[in-house]
Amino acid sequence: MMEDSDAAVIERVRAGDTETFQVLVERHSHAIFRLAYRMTGNEQDAEDVVQEAFLRAFRRLNQFAGQASFGVWLHRIAANCSLDLLRRRQRQAGAGALRTSLPAETLDLLPSSAPTPDCAVANAEMQQQVQSALDALSPQERAAFVLRHFENRSISDISAALGLRVSAAKHSVFRAVQKMRQALAPILNSNK
Repeated sequence: MMEDSDAAVIERVRAGDTETFQVLVERHSHAIFRLAYRMTGNEQDAEDVVQEAFLRAFRRLNQFAGQASFGVWLHRIAANCSLDLLRRRQRQAGAGALRTSLPAETLDLLPSSAPTPDCAVANAEMQQQVQSALDALSPQERAAFVLRHFENRSISDISAALGLRVSAAKHSVFRAVQKMRQALAPILNSNK
């Protein structure tokens, strides 16, 4: 069964073999978790998003038209679940910014394999500033930024995942990059 295409598995699920949906979960859960973790910055939230995304996909499987691949459709659902979670948090926090931990991939981009005490302090400061810059983005900007710069998704994929026109997706990525550059300018300029 693992050799069956996603389309074949979907047809079996639609025909009543609902347990076969597990094949899709096994195939796509790692990628969906990675996306959710990068968007939420929190492992527990990412697990919740994955569960919610697969639940929504299962419930709406009859709405899947096959115009895009199942993986793209599922990424859109997961991105929307992540955005919903981030927006809920933003409302709960009031006007305060979201506070999440940095994704592990972001930490890998920061210098130092065996830092000196000075480097350790500089790295901690850099992490704090990068985190603050990410926190300052709107949920849509953060989603667009994560999809583009962590997931290496195309603008058309981002557009589909976020339910935006291509021009709006480009604009969201552009705004996020501009905000990140502006927030991180002191770091970038001090390293020249």
